Amino acid sequence: MMNAVTGPDGRARCAWATGDLYSAYHDDEWGVPLHGDRALYEKLTLEGFQSGLSWIVILRKRPAFREAFVGFDPAAVAAFGEDDVERLLQDAGIVRNRKKIEAAIDNARAVSALADRDGEGALDRLIWSFQPAAAAEHVPPADYTDIPAATSASKALAKALKREGLRFVGPTTIYALMQSAGVVDDHVAGCWRAEHR
Repeated sequence: MMNAVTGPDGRARCAWATGDLYSAYHDDEWGVPLHGDRALYEKLTLEGFQSGLSWIVILRKRPAFREAFVGFDPAAVAAFGEDDVERLLQDAGIVRNRKKIEAAIDNARAVSALADRDGEGALDRLIWSFQPAAAAEHVPPADYTDIPAATSASKALAKALKREGLRFVGPTTIYALMQSAGVVDDHVAGCWRAEHR
């Protein structure tokens, strides 16, 4: 079982949140409701790059990702061309994977097109429209064996994002996005964040 564990600071957290970087991410970001197209595009991009890797790798590289992807401004990234792809493939500060880099650029174009069609905040509205209806009556999971890798909501959101032209948005990646952006709250029982929602 992976319940909440008490850290050196005396605070009980989800068991995965060990170490300074993970603890800070857990305490300040993970599960906190996140809004705004740019912020959600960043989360979406980083979750895509994380696929097959440990999240700690992405957290350590996040400052370099932010610089390489011009603050995750979808309109700016949408303008990237082949020269930018080659530049990013040479950037040791990020995960250098051509398919993921190209998907990040294509996704910026899709997010920009969505905003052009439906107005600013369109990605935000789309993602949050898949928040489970029972969120207000949420009961924290007893431990991590109670948390699925994907849900019917993440499967539906993944399909909706794919219809808009986004890539690297499978149901597991999208459930991770929903968790990190606070669309769902998977802090386990006993975690201080579960107690202070």
